[in-house]
Amino acid sequence: MGTDSRDELEEPPSGRNETPAEKLDRNWYELLQEVRVMQTGIQILAGFLLTLPFQQKFAELDSVQITVYLGLVFVSASITALLLTAVNMHRVFFRRHIRVALVDNSDRIIRGAMLFAGLILIGTTWLIFDMVLGRTAATITGAVLVLLLVLMWVILPLAIRRKYADHSGPATEQPGQGGEDRRR
Repeated sequence: MGTDSRDELEEPPSGRNETPAEKLDRNWYELLQEVRVMQTGIQILAGFLLTLPFQQKFAELDSVQITVYLGLVFVSASITALLLTAVNMHRVFFRRHIRVALVDNSDRIIRGAMLFAGLILIGTTWLIFDMVLGRTAATITGAVLVLLLVLMWVILPLAIRRKYADHSGPATEQPGQGGEDRRR
């Protein structure tokens, strides 16, 4: 699933007239934009989670709900740490001319953060449904969300990538049309 920027530099031309260094710079900026989007969503979820202990109903949570809650707080902190790792690596690698290592490793870190983001979405939804409607509704909702995330985050992108792998020649899209893999 992970890609290596060195391999990507050897792909057929994408229709862009850029040097390998320009391509790495573009890939890094696009990764940073993804980090910004993810960080905002995770901050909102983490803020929600951090307010729960101050609610009256929190005292009514059973041991399973408290365990899930604490796990979710840990996962949200872990996501933040992962996303900040990519930025920290930029600081450590700054002016060392190892942009390939920065892009490759940041890509892997962000993929890990996406996995954790899926866990926090599922877990938070499960906890809310469990508190409001009960364990059965929570389990069903959690299972449906797992299915949805696997479908939308794994199966769909792989199917689209496979479909367009046959068309790996130069890009024919006009600027602004989208649809191109950002790290190509």
